[in-house]
Amino acid sequence: MHKKFVLFTLALSYFISLSAQNSGSIYRQMEKLNFLGSMLYVAAHPDDENTALISHFSNHVHAHSAYLSLTRGDGGQNLIGTELREMLGVIRTNELIQARKIDGGNQFFSSAIDFGYSKHPKETLKIWDKTQILGEVVQRIRSFQPDIIIHRFDHRTPGRTHGHHTSSALLSHQAFSLTNDPNSYPEQLTTLKPWQVKRQFFNTSWWFYGNRERFEKADKTNLLALEIGNYDALKGISNSEIAATSRSSHKSQGFGSSPSLGGRTEYIELVNGDRPASDDPFEGINTTWTRLEGGEKVGKLVAQALKEYDFKAPQKSVPLLIDIHKTIEGLSPSVWKNRKLKAVKALIKSCTGLSLQLNSDTAYGIAGENLKISFNSVHQSEQEINIKKIGATQLNKVLSSNIAYKKTLQHRLEKKLGSPYWLLEKGSLGIFKIKDKTLIGQPESPALSLPIELSINGTTIVFEETINYRINDPVRGEVVTPFYTLPQLGINFEKEVNLYPNNSAQTIRLEVTNYGQRFEGEVELCFPNGWTVDQAKKKVNLNERGASAFVSYQLSPTAKAESGLMGPLVHVNEKTMGKSFSVKEINYEHIPKQYVSQPSEAKLVRLDLTLPDKKVGYILGAGDLVQTNLQAIGFPVSSIDIESISQEELNQFDTVLVGIRAFNVLESLKYKNQLLFDFAVQGGTLIVQYNTSRRMQTKEILPYSIELSRDRVTDENSRIRILEPKHAAFNSPHQITAKDFEGWVQERGLYFASNWDPKITPLLGMNDEGESEKLGSLLVAPHGKGTVVYTGLSFFRELPAGVPGAYRLLLNLIAL
Repeated sequence: MHKKFVLFTLALSYFISLSAQNSGSIYRQMEKLNFLGSMLYVAAHPDDENTALISHFSNHVHAHSAYLSLTRGDGGQNLIGTELREMLGVIRTNELIQARKIDGGNQFFSSAIDFGYSKHPKETLKIWDKTQILGEVVQRIRSFQPDIIIHRFDHRTPGRTHGHHTSSALLSHQAFSLTNDPNSYPEQLTTLKPWQVKRQFFNTSWWFYGNRERFEKADKTNLLALEIGNYDALKGISNSEIAATSRSSHKSQGFGSSPSLGGRTEYIELVNGDRPASDDPFEGINTTWTRLEGGEKVGKLVAQALKEYDFKAPQKSVPLLIDIHKTIEGLSPSVWKNRKLKAVKALIKSCTGLSLQLNSDTAYGIAGENLKISFNSVHQSEQEINIKKIGATQLNKVLSSNIAYKKTLQHRLEKKLGSPYWLLEKGSLGIFKIKDKTLIGQPESPALSLPIELSINGTTIVFEETINYRINDPVRGEVVTPFYTLPQLGINFEKEVNLYPNNSAQTIRLEVTNYGQRFEGEVELCFPNGWTVDQAKKKVNLNERGASAFVSYQLSPTAKAESGLMGPLVHVNEKTMGKSFSVKEINYEHIPKQYVSQPSEAKLVRLDLTLPDKKVGYILGAGDLVQTNLQAIGFPVSSIDIESISQEELNQFDTVLVGIRAFNVLESLKYKNQLLFDFAVQGGTLIVQYNTSRRMQTKEILPYSIELSRDRVTDENSRIRILEPKHAAFNSPHQITAKDFEGWVQERGLYFASNWDPKITPLLGMNDEGESEKLGSLLVAPHGKGTVVYTGLSFFRELPAGVPGAYRLLLNLIAL
């Protein structure tokens, strides 16, 4: 916790300096008001984006900038917790949102799922459904209307990098010629218009050339060189500082960054459109107010506001800003009208020191409830400000300078859930199922908000303000989180995967939480064929908001029990309610607290397992659930603190498993590795799970030489060849066959070894289509009286998913 808090405060110190609307920052925003050019950056994942380039365009060029990440990063690893898949995607989504708040960009997504590493765009686009995702890219371009597009990856080199990476570039490149074609995705044109992007670039660098020397020698005729190491004297911060702080938002991926000093050149290669004569990508593109009919008058007013700006008294700009607002309101509808109205409103708030808060009395509520809201406001200027209306409530309250005004309001909550919209329905392997198509691409569900109508110096201006929940934390100070509309009940299975290694009955526990004022009803457990339950319906009475209770069912398999999904049904007054949801909380200090609603369900998996009589210890690395999942099948596994354990204590175990990426994140393994090797010499079995080939604390992960690579097999259905069928790893206590490699999820494994000592024996061969066979996924060697194992097999994914063969194989390795 201490380490996490330090990271948070470091990032926050930068964030405050970046976001505080001091006089210099206001002036920069006023300059941006006078620039009508836009840039869209396109890549595949959170953390793929070039934050330095986005910040450069947003803060130096003053372009309206955005990042389109095709996925939410669901398939990545998590360095700060145990959340994976959809929940990790929520974390990474919010890390991107925080990054854009820092570098000044906007954030968009598609409905594509990060399903894990893909070696080729052919595979990626098949799983994603190319037609659908290409249509979403076209739609985003038509709605955002960028003048230039920059994609992070090269569309011309399929197979050289992550298939998602190349696919993002391919889709961006293809969309360039489709967005202005009325015959391309014509259904979009009922609400959008065709749009022609002027130029498209590839954000190249020496990395794409293999090394710096090759890049220096390369022909740069088609490249634009951008100096992005700018320092802003008004704001007292460099672009490198902004970019590093933004980049450091990706804490779940371990991408904390430090700013570089001095200048920095970034290169973009023209791939579509005409080459500008200079290195200005906007050259020849009208980025002034004259691009809008009637906009010339606005441009003159903004120029006047800039000329007359008083750095000591920004409020003097308010009369001109109000004139600008009124003039923009009179323009014909356009994306620029919407953008600049929002921008000028923000400037008016900043110049008047106006604060408008809508604070709920609770963190969440349910549809149909009346929400109590505390409205707090103040301004710090000599302007005449009258609050005319909040939502449907008439006020007509004149605010006095620097005197706080408070008012209690009521607001009836609608049926729409405030949880991440892309998780409310169950999607496929590659695509989120999103019922409300208008939300596709938005970074998050629309926040609950109310319009606040003000009269400022006699002119009516409406501000849309979000309803938040505020608390004071004794350590962090004020903590602000968005208000959530949740389902009446959150029904969470205690275990998402329930494993039945034998015929014994097990207790299925559901935690039922009431998010309304009170609930009285029944919860019924529904399950596949071949199972019996002691009592299918259980009564639940919860009399307070936030109250929860556990409901237990004794579920037994019969001889014909089928593996499958189970879920709850809710009954009130003998009526069956609608879809049941689980509700999970994500609470990290660097992102707002999240309440995530998903369809409530859990897996039932019938297993045929024999548990070896072994005493097993587990060293947790970067975070996984392997230990928890082994315990779930009734196999005791003890935690090992490698920092403090002695050789004598370690030798009490028969087998020691080392968690994923332990040699990447545990500094103590630099010198404690010998302790593990000596454990094997004394007769123990040491199993080291995958580590990345970079940023290792030590390369001595086994007592023999072993070289890790980036080799992986991403096709979870790829053929497996058992190289040593008589080896104990495939025979005791389970007979391992090809059937045990069926039903794997996301991948076979990653970070396989590429070279190893002759004493080490490879046990499996596997490969993706079109590639040579990889032998480094499972390596075994004798060491003294014991055995050492390295495996890149993705047990950390397969066990939580309830894959029977993965359990059987891992138990065999434990038994060596």
